[in-house]
Amino acid sequence: MKIGIKVGDVMTRKFVSVSPDTNIIECAGIMRKNKVGSLVVKEDKKLVGLLTEGDIINAIGKKKDLSKIHALNIMIKNPETVKPEVDMYDALVVMKKRRIRWLPVVADKAVIGVLTLKDILRIEPSLFDIVAGGIEIKEEAEKLMALKDGKKEKVKREELASAAEWEKEGECEECGAFGALFNVDGALLCEACKDTET
Repeated sequence: MKIGIKVGDVMTRKFVSVSPDTNIIECAGIMRKNKVGSLVVKEDKKLVGLLTEGDIINAIGKKKDLSKIHALNIMIKNPETVKPEVDMYDALVVMKKRRIRWLPVVADKAVIGVLTLKDILRIEPSLFDIVAGGIEIKEEAEKLMALKDGKKEKVKREELASAAEWEKEGECEECGAFGALFNVDGALLCEACKDTET
């Protein structure tokens, strides 16, 4: 199935990048300031890697001296890439298959943009079912149910969020959205589902 819209037409051209020797504390600050979940790691115009929020969380979880860790140490080396002339649907298939939210766009060995799931859904919302994987949305009330002292009971959003631990990227077990997942009492939930209040 082709959409007829090229990656180069929808990609984010003003992507945020860092050099390989940027400290991850600084990288986290750059992500927060720019409200992005990934950073392109490049030297000159050449793609060196991709640093995601998950990579930083994993590094923090290992409790090493963060001041000595740089993007080069924890980034995804040789990340999946896409060319600007590729059909948006084909890029989405790659993202779903590889379970990734970001695809650096490369032309003539230079990184020229980043394609995100948000970019795709903003242009073509009908592709949501492919992103979501057809998982049905469960009842809203169930989202705040958690196992507490052996009993299921409603918990406050803050308790749910504090109990959450980042796991991986994938499909949310509640709504089917693709992204960073949090383990909330054994259920893998996206940011929105773990924070939803009734």
